[in-house]
Amino acid sequence: MAASASVPAVAPGFTQQAVGYPSLFLLVLIGALVPVVPTGALVSSAAVVAFHRAAPFSMALVFVTASLAAFLGDIALYWLGRRGMKSKNGSRWLEAIRERAPEDRLAQAQRKLAGHGVAVLVLSRLIPAGRLPVMLACLVAKWPMRRFVRGNLPACLAWAATYQLIGVLGGSLFDQPWQGVLAAVVLTVLISVAPGLWRRMRGTAAG
Repeated sequence: MAASASVPAVAPGFTQQAVGYPSLFLLVLIGALVPVVPTGALVSSAAVVAFHRAAPFSMALVFVTASLAAFLGDIALYWLGRRGMKSKNGSRWLEAIRERAPEDRLAQAQRKLAGHGVAVLVLSRLIPAGRLPVMLACLVAKWPMRRFVRGNLPACLAWAATYQLIGVLGGSLFDQPWQGVLAAVVLTVLISVAPGLWRRMRGTAAG
């Protein structure tokens, strides 16, 4: 009894942070490499939990974790894409990028990239499904890694801040964290599908 009493109890909040932040980092990193993980919803959900926890530095930790993971994931994917561009047989990573960057969207990204440069790279992170067409345009334009890194850093910071703000908005509307998480997830899903629906409606109207 005395031995067990001498072992300090681990605070639940500390345990959640020890598990939550590494998980957030890993999932956002994977989502940057394999764009099937809803990374925006993850960041917004983590921001809701941090908002309700009201612990010092929680919001800052969510921001740093998400932006760093997104940045490293983008850099890794761009590096893999560059290797594919230099290879005669390409690579599965380059093909994965091409599959998610239709020709019309690639051509649009190339025009904008030629006219506005790094600013387009920053904005592409904020537009649903806009990241990979612009990344492919950078690859086709043979941007060096250093130039891509300079543009991608503010892009990832702006992306993390935007989705964290969505989470804070969802968390402030409801008393229970799960309600805020649900609201944030629904909002991020709506944001992600809205451009595709809009393009489909325009195509139908034009046809």
